[in-house]
Amino acid sequence: MAGLDLLFRARRVVTPAGERACGVGVRNGTIVAVEPPDTDLDAAEVVELGDDEVLLPGLVDSHVHVNDPGRSEWEGFATATRAAAAGGVTTIVDMPLNSLPPTVDTAALRVKRESAEGRVLVDVGLWGGAVPGNLRELRGLHDAGVFGFKCFLLHSGVEEFPHLEPDELTDALREIRTFDALMIVHAEDPHVIDHAPAAHGASYRDFLRSRPRGAENLAIARVIELARTTGCRVHILHLSSSDALPMIRSARDDGVRITVETCPHYLTFTAEEIAEGATQFKCCPPIREEPNRESLWRGLADGTVDCVVSDHSPCTPELKRFDTGDFGAAWGGIASLQLGLPAVWTEARRRGHTLTDVARWMAEGPARVAGLSRKGRIAPGHQADFCVFAPDQVFTVDRDRLHHRNPVTPYHGRELTGVVRGTWLRGVRIDIDGPPQGRLLNRGEA
Repeated sequence: MAGLDLLFRARRVVTPAGERACGVGVRNGTIVAVEPPDTDLDAAEVVELGDDEVLLPGLVDSHVHVNDPGRSEWEGFATATRAAAAGGVTTIVDMPLNSLPPTVDTAALRVKRESAEGRVLVDVGLWGGAVPGNLRELRGLHDAGVFGFKCFLLHSGVEEFPHLEPDELTDALREIRTFDALMIVHAEDPHVIDHAPAAHGASYRDFLRSRPRGAENLAIARVIELARTTGCRVHILHLSSSDALPMIRSARDDGVRITVETCPHYLTFTAEEIAEGATQFKCCPPIREEPNRESLWRGLADGTVDCVVSDHSPCTPELKRFDTGDFGAAWGGIASLQLGLPAVWTEARRRGHTLTDVARWMAEGPARVAGLSRKGRIAPGHQADFCVFAPDQVFTVDRDRLHHRNPVTPYHGRELTGVVRGTWLRGVRIDIDGPPQGRLLNRGEA
């Protein structure tokens, strides 16, 4: 095949059919050839990967809090997408809250897009929000290109993005079912949490008691039943409680249209290892005990969990309350956008999983959930988004060398395996210090 713009030759390429040696040809930003390595291919640029490198599809992270505009001191489009590119992530989908205004109507959507325009190094899509009082805004947001709608079943952490009560959730699901949109849900039950011991002080064990598994389990059960009765597509965000896995499997067997994600921190850390006052580990729902982590890995391996995404939710250092170490007062969120791939790979390889599995969980799976039909796979017709990964190279995380805005992460000082050596977007290598080359995506465009 002649006239290619770019050709990768690699001994190890992760394709939907598994890992193999091949040449991958690109024309006009699209993969047009995935051929055996001895196939005669000609290109303007040829990239030969080393024997210690693997060509992966560019990762898709469908759960990122960019916080821009309005709280750009927490994070911003420039810094978030730089961190994404450095971590092999070529597409993110930004959450509708923590920015000001939140993305709950088309006017706010325009503000968000104006803030991002010309500042993104990777492709960026946007979720809309479902909050009390904006039922009539949902169709307009959908038509304007949001990828779906996020809601909370309890206090979101910010006053301007209130949660839906059960009757409001039912109405929202019925509304978006009429145009077959997706509802993504932060599923914790407020009444269970209200009756749990209040979070306070430096003890992580006490914080964990304040967000019991039962809060997740009950909320997920409610979402399943509403999805069953309304027929709406639903997605469970950041699954932390492995107790919920059997009911999710059962719901799917019954035909409920439900998908679920988990996050690298739930697959990496355990409650037992979190020190007193280490509020960099605080997130909601919380990191739970070691047996729970292993059950989540089993749910990922058997396909109950569809994908792994970051839930990158950074803030300024003072909001983590390192001065007091008070888990009750600290902001809940894990900053990890750049580190998801090595974090998951480090743990996956210990359990006998392959890079083909990781690509399915972190590229193909999130792309499918978000409706990005031409992202997440190295296959003809897909966009030429790639990550060159050295899976055996070991490094120690240094928060000061990460690219997200504030140097806070629970991974600081942790040894991880796997280094991203380059990221390509639509066939062009991303220079993280160069001009932005990402696009703002509407639903259905990629």
